[in-house]
Amino acid sequence: MNIVKIVFVFIFMSFLLPNESKAQDFVYTPINSSFGGNAYNYNWLINSATQQNRIEDPNAEDALNSDPLDDFQDNLNRQILNQLSSKLVNSIFGDSNDLETGSYNLGNYKVDISEDASGVTVNVQDIANGNYTNVVIPSY
Repeated sequence: MNIVKIVFVFIFMSFLLPNESKAQDFVYTPINSSFGGNAYNYNWLINSATQQNRIEDPNAEDALNSDPLDDFQDNLNRQILNQLSSKLVNSIFGDSNDLETGSYNLGNYKVDISEDASGVTVNVQDIANGNYTNVVIPSY
């Protein structure tokens, strides 16, 4: 019986002795590419954030509720400013002088064109909010 006890204790002690264990190093890799993660995670992260965003912008306009007259006015103002910028570029870099001096009211904009010894000065003022732009075309 003593032998059985000794063998049993020996087997039990052999389990308690340290064995060779195998493990690997833990390496943390961030997900966000801004912090060193994989750049391919960007789309997944932005889509995930967009899906979780429950806050609505109170200033965002609903495309279905937009007023066609407001859209028309915005489009007309854009075209007026586009034509004015084309004439300014032609005046600066081209041979033609399409700008005539005077004061004009175009939609929401007041345009003042004056010519003096230094060149042509164009002031564009948005009547709705008071913003203005001043462009000076020097004469050569």
